Amino acid sequence: QVRLVESGGGLVQAGGSLRLSCAASGRTFGGYAMGWFRQAPGKEREFVATITRSGGSTYYADSVKGRFTISRDNAQNTVYLQMNSLKPEDTAVYYCAAREGIYSTLGSQYENWGQGTQVTVSS
Repeated sequence: QVRLVESGGGLVQAGGSLRLSCAASGRTFGGYAMGWFRQAPGKEREFVATITRSGGSTYYADSVKGRFTISRDNAQNTVYLQMNSLKPEDTAVYYCAAREGIYSTLGSQYENWGQGTQVTVSS
């Protein structure tokens, strides 16, 4: 098990940027693939980005490709989501998730979740 705590959410104008952080504690962070997911009001949770255990490969949802960047610092047990050129449709609660082993774009395959951080983008 690993405990995840997100931070960095807030209110930003369209076109602005935010950087989300997810601090992990517990077992060896480097053994987990990490993912970011989001859930907007009235919508299902959706995949945003994932990063492999080493950080060598990343994958993104088409809706955020070119605007968001996922990264990790295994020495600091932290994963980040840099969000640029934000749009009102990016408004959601953003969740960090950890999965032992290889990466996945499916939320059902992640065993550990944070509590979420709200991101609101105004037009």
